[in-house]
Formats: sequence, structure tokens, C-alpha cells
Amino acid sequence: MKLPIRIAVALSSFLLAQVGTATAQTADSALMAEIHRTKAIDNHSHPPRLVSAGENDDEFDALPCYPLEPTPTNLTLQPDNPMYPAAWRALWGYTYSDRSNEHIASLLAQKERTKEQQGDNYSAWVLDKLGIETELANRVAMGRGLTPPHFRWVPFDDALIFPLNNDAIAAETPDRKIFFAREGALLERYRKQLGVNTLPPTLSDYTSRIVTPELEAQKRDGAVAIKFEAAYLRSLDFEPADEKQAAAAYAKYARGGAPDRAAYRTLQDYLFRYIASEAGRLQLAVHIHTGAGCGGYFSLRDSEPLQLESVLNDPSLRKTNFVLLHGGSGPFTRELTSLLMKPNVYTDFSEQTWMLEPRALASVLRDWLEAFPEKVLFGTDLFPGEGAYDWEEIGWQTAETGRQALGIALTGMMQDGEITRAKALEIAHEVLRGNAIKLYGWSNK
Repeated sequence: MKLPIRIAVALSSFLLAQVGTATAQTADSALMAEIHRTKAIDNHSHPPRLVSAGENDDEFDALPCYPLEPTPTNLTLQPDNPMYPAAWRALWGYTYSDRSNEHIASLLAQKERTKEQQGDNYSAWVLDKLGIETELANRVAMGRGLTPPHFRWVPFDDALIFPLNNDAIAAETPDRKIFFAREGALLERYRKQLGVNTLPPTLSDYTSRIVTPELEAQKRDGAVAIKFEAAYLRSLDFEPADEKQAAAAYAKYARGGAPDRAAYRTLQDYLFRYIASEAGRLQLAVHIHTGAGCGGYFSLRDSEPLQLESVLNDPSLRKTNFVLLHGGSGPFTRELTSLLMKPNVYTDFSEQTWMLEPRALASVLRDWLEAFPEKVLFGTDLFPGEGAYDWEEIGWQTAETGRQALGIALTGMMQDGEITRAKALEIAHEVLRGNAIKLYGWSNK
């Protein structure tokens, strides 16, 4: 059997030598028992909504990978991963040791029976099986089964920083041609939801009639953060931008024409920082994709987290909390560590949970936990698949990988005399849920 969604990760992500601090080979059993008992908060995921027969959910990501040309599937996501039978046992009571067509068919029948029995509670039932209390759902819009408090919304706002003609940028790669078509449709959707029939003529009109109202609408509709996938569209170096120059570029091309590249970049830089400031005012964290991404044309250089340094050092944005998603997965995990010293910067290890095996991920985590454990968040980056390898099984595999890696990293720190057992348990609890509770202000949990 084959996963229908081929996740393309730049080759260097898989060849990267894990040369971090030496760590334990296995996790302390008592520590792992507590880690498994703790209900986690998943900082980053793409769960599907429940659909009826014949329906399709295309809103689990603003820029999904499936329309892109096929690329190799990394080892962890291949169907022969031993974690998948473990997931089947945990989720569906699978009792077989093989993967015969007959036994997989019985598994799928059990899954369908469970869906019928659980109804609209099915997605929450799955989270409980995964040991997750709350999952931050990165989606264009929420939907059936994805309701609070089990699911919290994180909408996408890249479309807001690309309001002009994007044909020139879209032509840079086949992937960007697909992605910018989707971003254009999303901006039109936001505009129509706000009752704005055409693009406003001036930058001040655009920010006051579309950008700020859209952010405020997202907040009212339950958003706890906003998400940027900008590295798929351009580099992350959003430099300080002069408002007058940005306004001039907007006014010149708002009614059409191909914008000058440098002038358009200035406008994008200005809009990103404007949105980040407004997000801080609205107490919405800003999530940013960093590190490896899907697609054979993805540019790792564009996703380097150090390119965000001028944003993270901007005194006017200190009221905005930034979460550098995926921890710079691939070549940037170590350089991200130093960024965590900034008071409003956090990271999670989502995506790495399906890129790496537990021991390799533990090496990454140990670097972070030895520096700033209060800035590290649990995350799965689960996403829709198909059949016996769908989001439920991917969710179990990624959650279990994250838990095992956390246990191995903390065990190594205990064995080396860096922390006590009590401190290891404290850090485990904070990474699994406590840090997220503080970040998002969920004092009632």
C-alpha cells in the first residue's frame, strides 16, 4: 500500500548528520510512563474535517503538497514503518502480525464502525486515543468535528501580504504557480467575506478595510494564532520597510500591471510587519514555517530562520509572540537554538516527528532543552492520508515519536547529571502542555 500524499522534503534534510549532543539510547521507563500519562497540547497539525460520502475536504492546508509533482516519500512515512501496526493496535485493536489485504480490510471496517458510533465526536475520540487534549488546527476554515476545546483554529494569512499581480513570482517555479493561484483565491475569499468587492485603491484603505478586519474576524471566530507559509512563496527576510514607499508601490499597481520586483518586496515586508503588529494587539501568536518543506522546487535557503532576525529584534513587535514552527527542521535546528533567547520567540518539533526517528529527534531536542526548555512546544504536524495510513495513524506515529524523543533526551540529561529526575518530569510536563498553556493564556487548563 502507498500513501496518497507524497511529502517531498529537500534531500539535505534526510542526509543531515545528527551530530548533536550524545544522548541515551533508550528512555527511562518511569519517565516514559509519566510522559504517556500526560495529555499533550499539539501546537501544529492539519486535521481533516469529517465528511459525508462524496464530500471532499480541501481546506486542511492553504498550500497542500498533493497537487505538486511526485517526490520520494521519506522512510518514516513509508507503509512498512513498524509504528503503523502499533498504531492499529492502539486505535483499532488490531491483533494480527501481518499486513495481509484481508486483515487490512477488517481494520478499515472497524474504523468505519467507530466513525459511525462516534458521529461528530469522532475527531475528539481520536485525539483522546493519541493522548492529546487540544490540537491547534492549521486550516483555511474549521468544520464538522473540529470544535473547541479539543481543536483550536490557526488560519493562514500569507494571502494578505500578496495583494498585487503575482504572475512574475508564480512563474519562478511550477510549485509557486500552483501555490499563488491558491493564495489569490484565498485573498478573494477573504475580501468577499468582508463585503469588499474590489481591491481598495490605497494601502491605508487595504489595511483598514481588509487586513485588520480579517484578522479581527479570525479572532472572533476562535483563532488563537495565525500562520505564515511564506517560505513556500518567498524568503523569510522581511526587512524594515518604509511605509511611504510601500504605499506608492501599492497605489501604482492596485489596479493592475506587473509590479516592480523591488517595490513589491517592500510592500510585502511592510504588510508582514503590519500584520505581526496587529496580531500582537489582538493577542494572536504568529506561527511561521521554518526549515524543510514539500515540493521538488522548495528552497531551503528561503526557509532559514535566521532570516527572521530583524523581525524578532524589532522593538515595536515585542508584544507579538512568534512560534518558529518545525524548529528549522533539517539543517537549521541548531541555529534556531539561539533565537529562543529572545523573549517572544518559541519553537516546536512538529514535522520532525515524521522526518526523524525518535533517537535522531532526541538529539535535536536535547540541544534545545539544555538551553531554553520553557520555549519548546510539543507538535505532531499530522495530516490527512488514506485508508489504513490516514491522519489517525499518522497522528499516532508522530505523537509517539515525539514522546519517545522527549523521554530519550531527558534520560540522557539525567544520566549525565545535568538535571534531577524531578526536573526531568517538570520539563516533560512543560514541553507537553505547560509551555503552550502559558503562551496562549489558557489559565483555566
